[in-house]
Amino acid sequence: MKFSTRAERIEPFYVMEVAKAAQALAREVAGTREPMIFLNIGEPDFTAPPLVQEAAARAVHSGATQYTNALGLDALRERISGWYQSRFGVNVPARRIVVTAGASAALQLACLALIESGDEILMPDPSYPCNRHFVSAAEGKAVLLPTTAAERYQLSADKVRAAWGEKTRGVLLASPSNPTGTSIAPDELRRIHEVVRAHDGITMIDEIYLGLSYEEEFGHTALAIDENIISINSFSKYFNMTGWRLGWMVVPEAMVPVVERLAQNLFICASTVSQHAALACFEAESIAEYERRRAEFKARRDYFIPALQSLGLSVPVMPDGAFYAWADCTQAAERLGVASGKNCSWDFAFELMRRAHIAVTPGRDFGTAEPERFVRFSTANSMAQLQESVARLRSVLG
Repeated sequence: MKFSTRAERIEPFYVMEVAKAAQALAREVAGTREPMIFLNIGEPDFTAPPLVQEAAARAVHSGATQYTNALGLDALRERISGWYQSRFGVNVPARRIVVTAGASAALQLACLALIESGDEILMPDPSYPCNRHFVSAAEGKAVLLPTTAAERYQLSADKVRAAWGEKTRGVLLASPSNPTGTSIAPDELRRIHEVVRAHDGITMIDEIYLGLSYEEEFGHTALAIDENIISINSFSKYFNMTGWRLGWMVVPEAMVPVVERLAQNLFICASTVSQHAALACFEAESIAEYERRRAEFKARRDYFIPALQSLGLSVPVMPDGAFYAWADCTQAAERLGVASGKNCSWDFAFELMRRAHIAVTPGRDFGTAEPERFVRFSTANSMAQLQESVARLRSVLG
């Protein structure tokens, strides 16, 4: 069977390959003194809170399960608009909000609406792999620009200006970022957008972890800068609804009918039951629970990252959001007898899985700038599991 070159360009999602290996080993060690601990996948261990579950049940039992408008339930778009006002003090009209089948659908719609064949999109390296694959699927080319710890693993206006070429169409950023958990300072983001705007380009920003910001300096939406910025968001992370497959995007008003037309043809609409459930996310009781959970995620970060540092797993930049630790594993790998080189972090991850029954994600997924040095730990797990992980790491690393 002959497959499209588009499909062939998409690399495997290695985090899922590692997950399969971890699941297989987990079955072998289940019931032992050291069952598998999964610190590899970025999924909150919390589920949707009670009001959200109850709203979903009501939708099912009342038969509110037919298609919605391709743009989403009007009531949900209004609730999201209200959240921007109450949370960030930013006026985002509901008419500019498009509810989507997860942030993945939002990114696909944005790329299909804006990218022509051969267009180049600048992105930081490291960054979330699927984002660059959405660019590829739209016949564009993701151009990864290596970043450093001094830059918080984010692009700068100077770097964007220097890299801009004839084929450059815009930038795709993430703040807070996966895998580093770092955000772009608002002033720097403003400068980046000014460079993009001067070239008549597009600024797209993945803000799916924005609700899980821990530092006042960084917890601001890019929509406060300019209504022409395209923001992608999701109910998966802060709202703990990963498998519900629900997200949204905020776009310039002129872009709404274009996205609507694409969404009608590609998705019809996001899950109706999930949309009705998400209305309850914005109730005061639900927000209070989400804030309690955000404080718990921060407490996990504050415990786990210093513990990693003490074990020789250096985290060059303290994450200000999300639930990740981007750790340099070269020293720890040497202590486990793992050879340095292009497969270092990959081999280290599998050695850790074998010897400590801890699953982590090697850097291979996230770019080409020294991926062999880094692994990503997810702290989206209970404090007890994180403490047990530290004990096991200490045992195998000495």
